[in-house]
Amino acid sequence: MTVTLHLNDLPEDFEATGDSLAVDCETMGLNLQRDRLCLLQLSTGDGTAHLVQFRDSYEAPRLKTLLADRSITKLFHFGRFDIAAIERYLGVSCDPVYCTKIASKLVRTFTDRHGLKDLCGELLNVTISKQQQSSDWGASELSEEQLRYAASDVLYLHALRERLDVMLARENRQELAQACFNFLPQRARLDLAGWNEVDIFAH
Repeated sequence: MTVTLHLNDLPEDFEATGDSLAVDCETMGLNLQRDRLCLLQLSTGDGTAHLVQFRDSYEAPRLKTLLADRSITKLFHFGRFDIAAIERYLGVSCDPVYCTKIASKLVRTFTDRHGLKDLCGELLNVTISKQQQSSDWGASELSEEQLRYAASDVLYLHALRERLDVMLARENRQELAQACFNFLPQRARLDLAGWNEVDIFAH
């Protein structure tokens, strides 16, 4: 695992390789109208995590260009929240996207455990710690434990996607999954617009 921390934006020489990019966010809490975006993590699946810490600006032109690139599929775990946070604070619509949590719920119907830790353990035989999940991400200096935790949220998403895609094909649910992924940015916009606690498809 290699973790590189950047302040406020990606460096000029950053290059995204491949057609997919794992993405995750850390915020001060789960209320997007109140709790600011503090950290954004990226990985191209090569064992390296790039972390962008927002201290005094959300300008980040290089990061925004990368996230808005429609030739790159952004991989998330519970993308609904991260996509909304990115749109709320960076003004970028992430599209196209893939969510490992949605894929898991579509094919791992034998369990109700769809957390990232559960998926990494079962599908990759990798143990990750969630101990730092509720720590202070707004601190000016992040601890080594926080950085390792943040990196683990993106380092395994490419491998998880490969395993889940096999299961989606086996269960003949690829089209259903893709339809869900296509709708996900709209679901995030509904959350930002105030429908976060309302199922508009319910009776």
